[in-house]
Amino acid sequence: MSQGLFDCTGKVTLVTGGNGGIGLGFAKGVARMGGDIAIWARNAEKNVAAKAELLEAGAGRVETYQVDVGSEDAILAGYDRFMKDFGRIDCVFANSGGAPGYNSVFDIPTAEWHKFLDVALHGAFFTLREAARHMVARAEAGEPGGSLVACGSLSLFQGMAGKQNYAGSKAAVAAIIRGMAVEFGGHGIRANVVAPGLIMTPMMGGEKNEQAMAQMFGPQVPLKRVGYPSDFEGIGAYLASDASSFLTGQTIIIDGGVMVRP
Repeated sequence: MSQGLFDCTGKVTLVTGGNGGIGLGFAKGVARMGGDIAIWARNAEKNVAAKAELLEAGAGRVETYQVDVGSEDAILAGYDRFMKDFGRIDCVFANSGGAPGYNSVFDIPTAEWHKFLDVALHGAFFTLREAARHMVARAEAGEPGGSLVACGSLSLFQGMAGKQNYAGSKAAVAAIIRGMAVEFGGHGIRANVVAPGLIMTPMMGGEKNEQAMAQMFGPQVPLKRVGYPSDFEGIGAYLASDASSFLTGQTIIIDGGVMVRP
């Protein structure tokens, strides 16, 4: 049954890091509009819980996979399994990443720099590239369209001491997305970035830390609160559906107004 403007019925969305936080919020928006969803994440227990939550929200079908997006080989193998199961991909949200973790650029060990970029930059690139490959093949077979989405952050615009690994990966992925928007536009494939502000996710260190951060930073946000994964349900439904078919090459900021704050 049609869900209206943001109908995702019959569309398949892949979300990396989709068993919690922003990824799960994005996926739940697609689920509410009847879409099929695949989750790539490493924690099997959280995958089971996410699957149940998405089915309850209205997803047509949900499958979860343990895929390490820090490995190109694992990503390629993951797509082989995914395509055998679903047969198509309509939207991908390259969301996997980690917390920055350092207070100064001098504190970032070289090994940790490379380890972080393996997931947040290289993993995102390979995830987006392979999704685009399948979308282009479908377009050439007569069915154009598709939505490539990457998770950015306000570090695309604001300097953050000690977060150069995090900010560098986000800036690079945003540039990759813009290139893909141009390269694949002729196939009806759009490519966009979602840039969150301060969002309360499990990476914040638990409920007590979340509450403290919400009390500290919420009043500084124009909307007078911090963000939550549920704030990404709407953008998930929009970007996975045909409602966003003329939006490409853009960075969509979801921050409660922080970027326009005086």
